[in-house]
Amino acid sequence: MADSKFITWLEESEVPLLSDGAMGTMLNARGVGFDKCLDALNLSQPALVAEVHRAYIDAGSQVIQTNTFGANAYKLAAHGLQDKVAEINRAGVELARRVVSASFKEVLVAGDVGPLGVRLAPFGRVQPEQARQVFAEQIIALAEAGVDLLIIETISDLFEIGEAIAAARQVAAQKGVPLPVVASMTFTRDDRTLLGDSPVRVAKILVESGADVIGVNCSGGPAQLWRILRQMRQSAPEARYSVMPNAGWPERVGGRIMYPANPDYFGEYARAFCEAGASLIGGCCGTTPQHIAAMRSALDRLPEGCGPSVAELSMPIEGEERLTSSESPSQLAQKLAEGKFVVSVEMDPPRGLSAHKLIAGASLLAEAGADVINVADSPMARMRMSPWAVCDLIQQQVGVDTTLHFPTRGRNLLRVQGDLLAAHALGIRNVFVVMGDPTAIGDYPEAMDNYDLVPSGLIKLIKHGFNAGLDHAGADIGGPTSFFVGCALNLCPQNPDQEIKNLRRKLEAGADFILTQPVFQPQAAEVLLKRYQDQYGPLKTPVLAGILPLYGVRHALFLNNEVPGVSISDEIQARMKAAGEKAPQEGVRIALELIEEMKSWASGIYLMPAFSRYDLAAEIVEGCR
Repeated sequence: MADSKFITWLEESEVPLLSDGAMGTMLNARGVGFDKCLDALNLSQPALVAEVHRAYIDAGSQVIQTNTFGANAYKLAAHGLQDKVAEINRAGVELARRVVSASFKEVLVAGDVGPLGVRLAPFGRVQPEQARQVFAEQIIALAEAGVDLLIIETISDLFEIGEAIAAARQVAAQKGVPLPVVASMTFTRDDRTLLGDSPVRVAKILVESGADVIGVNCSGGPAQLWRILRQMRQSAPEARYSVMPNAGWPERVGGRIMYPANPDYFGEYARAFCEAGASLIGGCCGTTPQHIAAMRSALDRLPEGCGPSVAELSMPIEGEERLTSSESPSQLAQKLAEGKFVVSVEMDPPRGLSAHKLIAGASLLAEAGADVINVADSPMARMRMSPWAVCDLIQQQVGVDTTLHFPTRGRNLLRVQGDLLAAHALGIRNVFVVMGDPTAIGDYPEAMDNYDLVPSGLIKLIKHGFNAGLDHAGADIGGPTSFFVGCALNLCPQNPDQEIKNLRRKLEAGADFILTQPVFQPQAAEVLLKRYQDQYGPLKTPVLAGILPLYGVRHALFLNNEVPGVSISDEIQARMKAAGEKAPQEGVRIALELIEEMKSWASGIYLMPAFSRYDLAAEIVEGCR
């Protein structure tokens, strides 16, 4: 395989190579709306694209990127152009090559590969192998047309960029051509990716993936990317880095998107990026040939190599002001009152600071049709983020109703009542009261495990106290709360009489709805419900039947043998065993069959995704509609 000119240039240059700036910004300035397929302009208006390439070359770019950022099958499908992937990408390369040739300058052509525009499992429906195939289709066209390198950019998911890099390596091996890869991620204002990964972790993973150059683009302005670059270098000091910032954070002015950072500011940061160790620099959204010209001028004024870092150029970026909490009434209560079949899905809070992946999963479930997200509180007595915060984040950022799990274990009366006030202040209206898991089985077995209230007592406090505007001592709390309270039920208990007795106490205390443990034998569940009816009359409180999708035969065996209250038939276990590698899909089918059987008496389902496979849960949500 021949040597790559791009790698040779990197090795020989004392200062960073200079790429180009925004393509979309420049096309939009020429009258093309952002709702149009910009990649298709390679075929329909090539002269317009050529003008942008020419302007960047004249400004001093040594690397120009093809107009193919969204030229993959998923994004092109939105415009009905999914069959033109190869044609659009080839045209993009040929167009860039013609402009370079006409410039009589030595400029490299980089094949631009953007994100797929879909989420990968487990936060979306697209499987990794599918993503790799779609990336490969685009990269094959770019490679065959003769790009000098690939720039895989503006990716927010490490799994996605990993598949893109793997596809590039696969194509390079098949074609027998050098195909260097620049792999660049984008970050939010908190210096994390959308899925919560830090710059240090991103650098480590990208280096391990085999990218020739790693880096950051888009995100915020130069100050933030300079800061992220320094963090990435702490993790991988020997790697080569690419930095291509936006022209600051965008603002809408008079109906137009405007970027505040001017060319001179970019010129100052060209030197800062060099001093911080960048090998390739350029611009992203909002940057123009004027920004690139300022960077070119700054680089040309540098002596050989770069001096010490200038920390004073890093300006702190203020975080967004927190949104106010919602005070809307419970959507769950309204839907159950209207007799709608409700779908509730359980999610566990994150173990650390970042909630990005959880928010992505909640978004997927909401898009699939989930009515409410149940947020567990320290399941299995493991330390996790407070579910109050998670409920608030989901309601604010995803816009879907939530149910707060509220265990009585480990809380005294003061803590219980303070937490209830906090939940109500955050706009949380649905509360699921449970005993909670004993601390002896969790991360801190020595932690306090006492409680002042059993579940029926807490339900009574909420329904007859807080919802009437009074605390446990009868003192005024400033107005009534409007909590909608759920209780737990095991439909397949070892002691049915005791379970029915406990249920009766909870209902008399005022429980509004019932969530059950996972049900795998609907007939046995109906027997218990019939037994309750024979003693106390028809059960009028809505029941959401527990559904736990099986993931494999070992999962089924574990639940059947080690989890109290769960009994899985031999038939279902045999089906999971026979499914082999397709067991997760068989688990989805079984779940949908169970739901169909229980629709005659259940008011909805309480779905508990196994191993956080929200993509499989979304299939079930859609399937039971």
